[in-house]
Amino acid sequence: MKEIADETFFRYCVLTLIFSGPPTAVALKFLQAPYGKHNRSGWGPTLSPPLAWFLMESPTLWLTLLLFPFGRHSHNPKSLLLFSPYLLHYFHRTVIYPLRLLRSSSSSKNGFPITIAAMAFTFNLLNAYIQARYVSHYKNDYDDGVWFWLRFVIGTVVFVTGMWINITSDRTLVRMKKENRGGYVIPRGGLFEFVSCPNYFGEVVEWLGWAVMTWSWAGVGFFLYTCSNLIPRARASHVWYGDKFKDEYPKTRKAVIPFVF
Repeated sequence: MKEIADETFFRYCVLTLIFSGPPTAVALKFLQAPYGKHNRSGWGPTLSPPLAWFLMESPTLWLTLLLFPFGRHSHNPKSLLLFSPYLLHYFHRTVIYPLRLLRSSSSSKNGFPITIAAMAFTFNLLNAYIQARYVSHYKNDYDDGVWFWLRFVIGTVVFVTGMWINITSDRTLVRMKKENRGGYVIPRGGLFEFVSCPNYFGEVVEWLGWAVMTWSWAGVGFFLYTCSNLIPRARASHVWYGDKFKDEYPKTRKAVIPFVF
């Protein structure tokens, strides 16, 4: 009975993740979360950005470490291997990225609204539960042999490619803000020559790889939500760059997907 209740709860969580994407995309078409270049007043008290990123991303680590050992596949080497890219991404996002912001002299000039951090914290609670519970307990194709490894290898290549794009692009943005004392300049080099937000493109690619690796509605739901969240923000940032730099901004750049959008 307890197992049935747990599985029902898990299924409803996955459905919540999947169906929260469209309203998120619609909302972000009209209103951007007020942090970074879209920072504005009127959203209540703020935290320093490094602390905000650490706190709101932290459930992806501590909740995972709490849940994973209780899964029936928790000691399966394949499940541990499968989940390692997820943990690698979020160790970077929770620990390394905030430390990089902390070293940047510009990181504390604009606070990060607590309301936005709280919403991100809530999403990460939901998503960490879904991904950890699926991989450690509900995934039932670890014995698929060659098909498991084929999906894992292809998904890992896609994931690592996206993570490299995401990290190198974020590093470029943080470095440029530090060099310009918190001011914004036109990003140059790498995929910035093709899109305004390669950091968001990289993250979308990452979670596409995760969806392939896990071959699940849990992974697909996370990928779709990432698109719903980041593509509208990339579009808004693209418009922001054009408004700020006007004719100086390269007209051939797309918002987030090279040569497409």
